[in-house]
Amino acid sequence: MSTETIANKTAPAVSLRLSYPKFDNLEDERLYRKQHLAAAFRVFADRGFDEGVAGHISVRDPILTDHFWLNPLSMHFSLIKVSDLILCDEQGNVVEGNEPINAAAFAIHSQIHKARPDVTAACHAHSVHGKAFSAFGRELEMLTQDACRFYKSHGVYRDFRGVVVDEEEGRRIAAALGNGKAAILQNHGILTVGRSVDEAAFWFLSLERTCQAQLLADAAAAGGYKKIPIDDEEAAYTATQVGGPEKGWLAFQPYYDEQVAKTKGDFLN
Repeated sequence: MSTETIANKTAPAVSLRLSYPKFDNLEDERLYRKQHLAAAFRVFADRGFDEGVAGHISVRDPILTDHFWLNPLSMHFSLIKVSDLILCDEQGNVVEGNEPINAAAFAIHSQIHKARPDVTAACHAHSVHGKAFSAFGRELEMLTQDACRFYKSHGVYRDFRGVVVDEEEGRRIAAALGNGKAAILQNHGILTVGRSVDEAAFWFLSLERTCQAQLLADAAAAGGYKKIPIDDEEAAYTATQVGGPEKGWLAFQPYYDEQVAKTKGDFLN
């Protein structure tokens, strides 16, 4: 492939990239997905999305398409490298790797990947503003341009039943997600999906900030200020400009480059 150095596993140089790369073979695409998955964990760590062993990102394997890569149970996001990633089958059996996985991660992610063949990656973490907004069990209001990324493309799962440890709960979450790119899990947090790990990770970053903006706007409204929402027609149009898969993938690339620069490519090992 031409857009990133993959074959020799060296740190890719920062370059102008406008679309998801094309690959000569699936092995190269597998490595690309793993590299960008490892980068996503580092980005999440930098923003404080970690909380103990909670939180997980999965990406579908391009060769074994009913398998997916995700993080080891007890490794901090900031330390995860490509070589640390765990490959699981759809029954939750570890196929590659020496560490256990998060049972809740498997219960949620396996059902999402089964229900949504179009989904390559899914992200869930206990970010502060996502948790706070989830307590209301409601959808976002279209108050900002960035919120429009999620116009008619996010659901709310309102049936909190404690830690997710069974497949049926995972299926209910997948149903609440529907065909959208995000779900707000009441009393729990937020979840996003995408056709690439880059897209899913950027939707998570954006959704977390959108939840924060919503909370700030609600607080100001309680003090007497009037919120002015974006009307449906404008929100729908704006969603086409900022909410497509290619826009989500592209928006993550600066974060990826930042991790390469900060770590000198260490996470690629």
